[in-house]
Amino acid sequence: MTEAADLLLTNAEVHTLARPDETYEAVAVRDGRIVRVGDAYDLDFLAGVDTRVVDCEGRVLLPGFIDAHTHLELLGRKLVHADLSEAASREEALDALRDRAADVSAGDPVLGFGYDEHAWGETAYLTRGELDAVDASGPVVAVREDLHVASLDSTALARWGDDLPAEGVQREGGEPTGVVVEDAAAAVLDAVAPGPDETVDLLRAAQRYANERGVTGVHDMVRRSHAPGVYRDLDRDGGLSLRVRLNYWADHLDALVETGLRTNHGEGLVRVGAIKTFTDGSLGGRTARLSEPYADAPDERGEWTVPPAEFRDLLDSAASAGFQVAAHAIGDEAVDEVVDAFAAEAPTPPRRAGDAGDDDSADARHRVEHAELASDDAIDRMADRGIVASVQPNFHRWAGEGGLYADRLGDRRTATNRLRRLADAGVRLAFGSDCMPLDPLFGVHHAVNAPAAAQRLGVTEALRAYTLGSAYAGFDERALGTVEPGKRADLVVLDESPWDAPESIRDIDVTLTVVDGSVVYDAR
Repeated sequence: MTEAADLLLTNAEVHTLARPDETYEAVAVRDGRIVRVGDAYDLDFLAGVDTRVVDCEGRVLLPGFIDAHTHLELLGRKLVHADLSEAASREEALDALRDRAADVSAGDPVLGFGYDEHAWGETAYLTRGELDAVDASGPVVAVREDLHVASLDSTALARWGDDLPAEGVQREGGEPTGVVVEDAAAAVLDAVAPGPDETVDLLRAAQRYANERGVTGVHDMVRRSHAPGVYRDLDRDGGLSLRVRLNYWADHLDALVETGLRTNHGEGLVRVGAIKTFTDGSLGGRTARLSEPYADAPDERGEWTVPPAEFRDLLDSAASAGFQVAAHAIGDEAVDEVVDAFAAEAPTPPRRAGDAGDDDSADARHRVEHAELASDDAIDRMADRGIVASVQPNFHRWAGEGGLYADRLGDRRTATNRLRRLADAGVRLAFGSDCMPLDPLFGVHHAVNAPAAAQRLGVTEALRAYTLGSAYAGFDERALGTVEPGKRADLVVLDESPWDAPESIRDIDVTLTVVDGSVVYDAR
């Protein structure tokens, strides 16, 4: 006698997103795994007395989205503190900080996250004088959405300024402007880092936000944070509704090696991912390392946040200890250096955990994070060496005329985020958001509707990069990323079909999210 399903999703337009993509009407789930996919009539017999049956009413069912590059703690801080990402003007951002100042206790920091001066049609960062006008009793800090730039008021500069790296503190006439970049911005973030109890609240808020957008798994970048312990505690107590791969910052490497961990170690919903490192900065901060000067700063080519020789030493140490490496590289010179280093790395043993990874996998699956201005040569070598491109299609919102890329790069704006070129070369694409914003359908929309042909993908390709592509980047393609029997039941139901309305994918609503066979979000 056939055992009944725990969950039966029926009357749906099921897209497996396998190769080739196949369509069905129903999916049956038992013990957290997909047990059968087929016609609704043929799967009706799997509905037992205790089966939860969900009528999808003709909606589209896909594998759950896996965001391959997140900062969930910082997303939580944006949700809990002042969210500056929605500000349509400089004054709206300052008003949001004033509102936050009215809510915090006297003397406590007033924090805002996610501002983008280009969204206001401007190019200047928030300054000390503007933040002083918030008139808070405690320090005021506004963090730009790329996390490479922060703006401080006079109180914040007085409290933390002496401890910041001098090269990261911008000045005019010898006086700090309030703008700090790279290591100085990171030091400010460390200074206002949340404690364990607040981290629980932040991650709960962030995972709820993620589930509402169809996200079932994340590759989360963590550094000197309580997040790893909080994730494991939530998983143990049944409170985690996401799969989490922890990509630890490079300064954690020695501690991870000492405890015997390596990539893919872990259990339940939480596993160790890659070792994450910077090599350069950001285009927004003019610190991404370019081979040619910035269009709006002819004397500048960006900087090495981690010099090439230091990066190669780190790569050697991490790879020899059994870790995948995820290297942030945005400018073309930085991408070239990272690809050179990865290409020179000797083959490594497979890094497997449970049912993750192909049996014949002997690749390290090192990742270039962002690769925004990758050259043709770098792209071809990435394909040849099996290097993963962990990219953010939502960044295309800066690619139009008059956008950030045009300001920083001039005519080179059309050479950014060339998703079509990467795909045609055979590079493995893993889509993520960098939480700018965390919203896979927003990213898919921009991948499909990017300004230049070399930047655009088809709907199926873009969806696959946010599912199977990200699963592959996490050694999980045998367990996740497609709707097929035997795979974990991480699923999302969309209110409309992306194929029917490619010009408005970002407006499609998520109706249902399933993680490991459990419904974690239901908006029906």
